Amino acid sequence: MAAFYLAAGLLHLARPDSFLPIVPGWVPAPREVILLTGLAEIAGAIGLLVPRLRRAAGIGLALYALCVFPANIKHAFQGVALEALPSSWWYHGPRLALQPVLIWWALYAGGVIDWPWRRR
Repeated sequence: MAAFYLAAGLLHLARPDSFLPIVPGWVPAPREVILLTGLAEIAGAIGLLVPRLRRAAGIGLALYALCVFPANIKHAFQGVALEALPSSWWYHGPRLALQPVLIWWALYAGGVIDWPWRRR
């Protein structure tokens, strides 16, 4: 999960303008928000690797995945085309359905929950 969020964060910092079309209109300062989300993803990725910060990072990344869900919804339902991403429902359907899995994964990776496996 740390590698996933590190890569995503670096992409947000390197190409923030690529993400502008999917930012909902009600988000203030969208370019700056994209840059901040990139920093949040990188911080979360690093936090998962530091035992003392792992729990906070897991909670932060779960909240992050929840907060970016409106952008994923806009991307899917308004048919916004982004370079290098498919625009079909074969992509959008699973992506939207798996957003709760990303939230669970962040909480699991952060040691916040252990469901469905119990730690011994």
